[in-house]
Amino acid sequence: MNMSLSAIVIAKNEEKNIPRCLASLAFADEIVVVDNTSTDTTGHMARAMGAKVITSSITNNFSALRTVGMDYASGEWFLYIDADEQVTPQLQKSILKAIKKNEKQVYYIKRRDNWWGRQLTHGEVSTAYRQGIIRLVKKGSGSWKHLVHEAFNSNYNTKTLSGYLEHYPHPDIASFIESVNRYSSIRAQELHDKGVQSTIFSILTYPFGKFIYTYFIKGGFLDGVAGLVYSFMMSFHSFLVRSKLYTMYP
Repeated sequence: MNMSLSAIVIAKNEEKNIPRCLASLAFADEIVVVDNTSTDTTGHMARAMGAKVITSSITNNFSALRTVGMDYASGEWFLYIDADEQVTPQLQKSILKAIKKNEKQVYYIKRRDNWWGRQLTHGEVSTAYRQGIIRLVKKGSGSWKHLVHEAFNSNYNTKTLSGYLEHYPHPDIASFIESVNRYSSIRAQELHDKGVQSTIFSILTYPFGKFIYTYFIKGGFLDGVAGLVYSFMMSFHSFLVRSKLYTMYP
């Protein structure tokens, strides 16, 4: 029994990444690109490659953007991919095999982060590398939650597919800093909406604890200088979240 597959991509100003991403999704029955008001040629390039492009002006809510893609997709199965990711041939085979079985499952997909000329497998990215993240789901199996670092919420059983997503985040330090600043603002607002408060103590201690955890306990040091910088940047993210959250209260 052949089950249709919709690949759903969220993109904003991704003209450098979108060709590689969409080329790796050619096996899908349809590709839906949710263009989050790009100011470059992302939408045009996606259409030229045969994707269905939906423009959305939703801001600071990645779960909502993924849901937009879900609403416009016509497949029975949804494969969620970010514009800076690429499906490997082994993963493609696993995906097609899984949807052919059509079991009541949602699937974890493992991801390899490629940054600063090397592959990161420890520290902040180790969970995605070893355990994976839910990205292949059946229509009606659940919903997305969280404004940023979104996760799929489902009562279905889970399995992990073989093969990897290749991830190419943050082409340079400037773009890394820009994304850390943006995502920390969204996360701070999300915590504020939940009534969470920040203190001077948490501003000082949480980032330090985050660095110790990701760099030493989770082995970020094993990824060399790239692992050091990555752990530092994510600790800086924690510092910004707590600092911005602090300023939201009188």
